[in-house]
Amino acid sequence: MSLLGKKWPVPVGKTVWPFYAAGVVILYGVNAAANASMNSAEFKNDPRNPHAKPAKKDH
Repeated sequence: MSLLGKKWPVPVGKTVWPFYAAGVVILYGVNAAANASMNSAEFKNDPRNPHAKPAKKDH
């Protein structure tokens, strides 16, 4: 007996591929928007921006 129960011959991958494709497209769009936001003039020098240049300290 299987731990997952009875195996049903259901083509799961064939039925949910549009949702996987849409998820990839949405993730790509969110990533592109975040990168564009990080490189915009408004957030260019924000200390939370991982691409920001570190401020030079004068001693």
